[in-house]
Amino acid sequence: MGFGTVFVTIAFVLIVGLSSYMLVTGTLFTMDTLSNSINALTEKQNDRLKTEIEVRDVSATNNSDHSIITLAINNTGATKILKSDFVHIDVFVYYHCFIAKNTTLHKWVPYTAGELSDNEWTVVDIAPDLINPGTFDPDETMNIRVRISPAILEDRVNWLKVVMPNAVSTSTYFSS
Repeated sequence: MGFGTVFVTIAFVLIVGLSSYMLVTGTLFTMDTLSNSINALTEKQNDRLKTEIEVRDVSATNNSDHSIITLAINNTGATKILKSDFVHIDVFVYYHCFIAKNTTLHKWVPYTAGELSDNEWTVVDIAPDLINPGTFDPDETMNIRVRISPAILEDRVNWLKVVMPNAVSTSTYFSS
């Protein structure tokens, strides 16, 4: 057996060993990444399962060029919604507008923390808000105000939907 044969055998064993090491390392990394993704998905699903909201009261009043919708949302689940997540709460309104009697509008209404302008909504208050002030905790009621322009046509049935940041939603019919 010559030196060339011994060298080739050692090189082959090193290549097979290095390839095996890289395969095992890559497999372990992939399994770790997949495991972390599954854990994160499970936490999100668990959060969704524990979130329940319901609209308790809704009313709408008309002004000359806009309408104000006031509603109370009750957190009946076990998940708290942080104040920083309010911007991710979606409000959708489907209504008959004052412009023409047969015109219906579908609007997504964004959140504002400041002064309420046309086609925006804001939190009026959270009650009772003794624990974690500013956070929408379980068993609390969040009163919100939505300003819609053009105004809502009176004596018509309209629809409103509120979607929490984790995609749990509630909807209700209302009239002005």
